[in-house]
Amino acid sequence: MRRVLTACVVLLVSIAIARGAEKIDLATKDGVAKVKGEWRYANVKIIEVPGRNPDGSANTTYSIEPRAQAPDFDDSKWGVIDPTTLRAARSTGQVCFCWYRIRITAPPEWKGKKVAFYTTVDDYGEVWVDGKLPFQVGQLNGNLVRGHNVPNRVEFPDVQPGKTWSIAIFGINGPISAVPSNWIFLTNTYLEISE
Repeated sequence: MRRVLTACVVLLVSIAIARGAEKIDLATKDGVAKVKGEWRYANVKIIEVPGRNPDGSANTTYSIEPRAQAPDFDDSKWGVIDPTTLRAARSTGQVCFCWYRIRITAPPEWKGKKVAFYTTVDDYGEVWVDGKLPFQVGQLNGNLVRGHNVPNRVEFPDVQPGKTWSIAIFGINGPISAVPSNWIFLTNTYLEISE
């Protein structure tokens, strides 16, 4: 299944490039340098927090830490990762979660262009752009978990030279109910710039 998905992604990228779209590979040092980016990474912990039952009585439930989706989140103490290692296994394995973060700055030649961000999180991903995770019931693509190793695609709004976007990718190892024996990593992580 993974080979079929990878072949589909390669085919879609080839079609886009043939139509005049430019691809910037964010898993390369040159690609990240073109957008003045820097990849950062952190593991996520599940923590107990106070909650409420449907009847309003108190209970204990769970949240995550850190909550790193905000564009101004301070990730300066996180490890900087070499973009060529995005495919390297990370996190703690089994049922685990993590964050990848990068800021993308539009170069002058993007004026009047459409820009989309693509990534595939092994196994599931949520992609926050500038602190937003737009979603709707029944959504089939975009920022949210779409299925096991299914690519996420997010279009950037208001593309202007010098504009910076904050991208926070929440990685989830799965399937959660069948405690996995692998870790989390990113594949097919790139920008597509088109007319």
